[in-house]
Amino acid sequence: MDLGLTNKRVLVTGGNSGLGAAIAKAFAAEGARVAINYLINPKQSDTLVKEFTAAGGEALQLMADISDPGAVEAMFSAIDDAWGGIDILVNNAGIDGEYGFGWEADPDAWGKVIDVNLKGTYLCAHQALKRMVAQRSGVVLNTTSVHEVIAWAGYSAYTASKAGVSMMSKSLAQEAAPHGVRVLCVAPGAIRTPINQAVWQDAEGYRDLLTKIPLGRIGEPEDVANIAVMLASDAASYITGTTIFVDGGMTDYPSFAHGG
Repeated sequence: MDLGLTNKRVLVTGGNSGLGAAIAKAFAAEGARVAINYLINPKQSDTLVKEFTAAGGEALQLMADISDPGAVEAMFSAIDDAWGGIDILVNNAGIDGEYGFGWEADPDAWGKVIDVNLKGTYLCAHQALKRMVAQRSGVVLNTTSVHEVIAWAGYSAYTASKAGVSMMSKSLAQEAAPHGVRVLCVAPGAIRTPINQAVWQDAEGYRDLLTKIPLGRIGEPEDVANIAVMLASDAASYITGTTIFVDGGMTDYPSFAHGG
């Protein structure tokens, strides 16, 4: 199925590793021009850019701290200079933060999670939407998590940030829809990426994790990437202001499968 993404101008934040890299690869495979944002590990983004250009595509690598308004503005200006604008923003960059109950957590560390996951997502959406509204087309796809609806003890900043992004996306979708622009979320469950490697490489932790997933397996980055490119394409042109969960049924409360 041709998703019609050839030459679309795409920015993937946190696009040099894990889920972000898989999403960037999926867009490149569809013929899109892909800008990879990163903060650390520039060699990984450089490798991806070389891979995409060697295959005949166009790609950029852009270092920016998405929680810094000036850095975000400069990043979008660089895309303007290279490609004349943007068609699709995938807000993927994010952090879990430090484990700690609410009364134990360091307020500065707690705030850092909000700055990156919520404020950073907004700052990128702000820049993208200014351009998309003006051209009367575009898609902002925000990566949230099953933890936009599932509590996670010890990670209240993370859950607050993801729930916040979800509701922010709904509001932005209302605002942007009359201008031909869609805003929505994709929410991964347990995905085999480096960020949660400690869980899926531990036999006991992995067995426990699978009890929470009705489909009985951990997700792969490509499971999310395949949905992301579809949601950003015209195949999903009637979808906005909502969250699509890619979680193997984790949000289906599997503990209630046999009566709770």
